Amino acid sequence: MPNFAADNSLTNINLFRMMKKTLRSVLTVALLALPLSNVRAAVDPNFYIFLCFGQSNMEGAARPEAQDIESPGPRFLLMPAVDDPQRGRKAGEWCEASAPLCRPNTGLTPADYFGRTMIETLPENIRVGVIHVAIGGIHIEGFMPDSIANYVKKAPGWMIPMLQAYDNNPYQRLVELAKKAQKDGVIKGVLMHQGESNTGDPQWANKVQKVYDRLLGDLQLKPEETPLLAGEVVIAGGEGLCIGMNKQIDALPQTLHTSHVISSEGCTNGPDKLHFDAAGYRELGRRYGEKMLELLGYQVRKPFDVPADAFTAETTIPGNEFPKIDSERRAYFRLNAPEAHRVQVDICGKKYDMRRDEKGVWCAVTDPLVVGFHYYFLLIDGVSVIDPATDVFFGCNRQAGGIEIPEGPEGDYYRPQQGVPHGQVRSIYYYAESTKEWRHAMVYTPAEYELPKYQKKRYPVLYLQHGMGEDETGWSKQGHMQHIMDNAIAAGEVVPMIVVMESGDVKAPFRGGDNRAGFSEYGASFYKVMINDLIPTIDSKYRTLTDRDHRAMAGLSWGGHQTFDLVMNNMDKFSYMGAFSGAIFGLDINKTYDGKFSRADEFNKQIHYLYLSCGSEENFGTEALANTLRKAGIKTDLYISPGTHHEWLTWRRCFKNFIPHLFKK
Repeated sequence: MPNFAADNSLTNINLFRMMKKTLRSVLTVALLALPLSNVRAAVDPNFYIFLCFGQSNMEGAARPEAQDIESPGPRFLLMPAVDDPQRGRKAGEWCEASAPLCRPNTGLTPADYFGRTMIETLPENIRVGVIHVAIGGIHIEGFMPDSIANYVKKAPGWMIPMLQAYDNNPYQRLVELAKKAQKDGVIKGVLMHQGESNTGDPQWANKVQKVYDRLLGDLQLKPEETPLLAGEVVIAGGEGLCIGMNKQIDALPQTLHTSHVISSEGCTNGPDKLHFDAAGYRELGRRYGEKMLELLGYQVRKPFDVPADAFTAETTIPGNEFPKIDSERRAYFRLNAPEAHRVQVDICGKKYDMRRDEKGVWCAVTDPLVVGFHYYFLLIDGVSVIDPATDVFFGCNRQAGGIEIPEGPEGDYYRPQQGVPHGQVRSIYYYAESTKEWRHAMVYTPAEYELPKYQKKRYPVLYLQHGMGEDETGWSKQGHMQHIMDNAIAAGEVVPMIVVMESGDVKAPFRGGDNRAGFSEYGASFYKVMINDLIPTIDSKYRTLTDRDHRAMAGLSWGGHQTFDLVMNNMDKFSYMGAFSGAIFGLDINKTYDGKFSRADEFNKQIHYLYLSCGSEENFGTEALANTLRKAGIKTDLYISPGTHHEWLTWRRCFKNFIPHLFKK
């Protein structure tokens, strides 16, 4: 818990030896000799304090959820107005702020997400503190010093314990704590949510001004430096029980010129149509925070505000405007879900809360994202779903949304280019006798394959596998392999070839077991299908060169694992192999694959080209494996993609650098 007062004492300094010093020096020493407990730490101008008061919606009527209970950290502080032994809080002592802020057994309040919003935007050196005094059902008269005594006498029985918690004078408790807080930081504003109990009172605005003026006078604050933010009451689609009060709240700035109204339009409510629900409190609190930040001179990036340079992502389904990407590589998302209570975007290992507007449209903006392809999901009230506005990709063991954060011109190698002949990616079904089932594969044929002049030409074949949790469409949808092939063939860098992609039986999650090269069971059911069914099917349906010198295999991640298992156990059928970020674990040069890697001369004669590659930022052991093989005398080519992780941008680069080496021996 932060301690803003100095508690230690300095040992008295012996002044006798200082008598020969100048009078100024003596005075300085004398000041230093005073006990430090009598000298308070200087007021921190970067500690912004806000006073919060009102009735039940400021008190908080919704049960805090898991996301609300955890403290956002030491930059958002609370000076409790009452003791809370369960949470180790003591009235008048700063602590980290987390729900409930008002009193034990109260709920989520707008002040919670006011503070969170503030520290998200304010510089790291600025802290935010709140002092929170609120009583459900209290009239504005309950905060007026001249009327509180009479108000307490007439208070209903259910309110008496709440009033007693503040010694029957909530205003005085607020002022006492505020004066104490002023020794630590600077009061920057007042947050109020009150009015339901005064609905229809024509003098309400004048009474609010009296409370505000008295508060500023007692604390010696300047009105132009201490704005009052007043929130509207529940609207509930026009059915709010006290909705008529909003006309009076909206008119408050006409009476109190340093006040600002916080709209509650679109803030969801509970079934009583009087109190907000948790999502409504979060949204209302964010609006309080954004208005205060604006008044403090800070520019707030709101998910509703999309910069003019933002463009629709190429992975967005045509006809939709969002998702969008701006020049800073931030992604903007929209979802129409008026009945939802919480929506998040789950992308790149981070969950972003979406904001709801008055029409039930949820919006979010991400941090800058790295270039390349990213899977993402929407979490609607805790359920993970696919964004209906995005194209669908198979990844993460399921159908998933995806977004492409584009590279600059350096990414043209995987984009279709004008003037370049384009091949085809075909979808085929075949029956696998090995497993007694129909299976699916994708087959790329080069542009020339259909031309009459090449009708008798036969082509080498590359069997290309995806990774764990993806499927046979991954290389053509996420990887853009067909565009990479087309561009490389047109440039004369690559021999025209057929590329075959199959699911590899790794669409389902890894369920444990041995993962060592040559010993794993995960995806091993594909091995007999590959040898006994897939290769014969391709050779029978396409014009292929069927000898081992014209057959290659490669794969990314677990597809690299499968490549090693299949090629090393079937060297009579393959002569080229590659693994991109290959999941090749536990390889023993002398034992794995019957020790074939220990017989370098034999291996190098049979395998014309061995290629290993990975991203510079991943840690899959690829470089170490390459060094081990090289030390054993195995000819191994290594490529490291600069600045990339275990991701499709890495594998696009790996593929591009692999294919020029195939079938040129």
